[in-house]
Amino acid sequence: METKQAISALAAIAQESRLAVFRLLVQTGPAGLTAGKISEHLKIPPSSLSFHLKELTYAGMVKVKQDGRFMIYTANFDTMNNLLGFLTENCCGGTPCSPSLSCTPGTCNEAIFS
Repeated sequence: METKQAISALAAIAQESRLAVFRLLVQTGPAGLTAGKISEHLKIPPSSLSFHLKELTYAGMVKVKQDGRFMIYTANFDTMNNLLGFLTENCCGGTPCSPSLSCTPGTCNEAIFS
């Protein structure tokens, strides 16, 4: 993932309603939800929701497909995983962290900068 793509994805979810929509779609999985169901679950008015879905779709965080007369929204797991990879690719200076090692401030950087 390129830096500009990461910034766009992070900006899209850096808003309370959009983050809630994205998290709901992640929980729902590949089946996705219609805008009406998302609105119902999150109590977001349809007019506001359409704006948020557009922003998430534009950033690549959400995919939409037509099913008959319904639009089904799903989390874009490829983008999500690419973003997570981008954010963690240099964790601990490239040294794999073991499950028992937690990257807390001061522990990983000491080895790199000392």
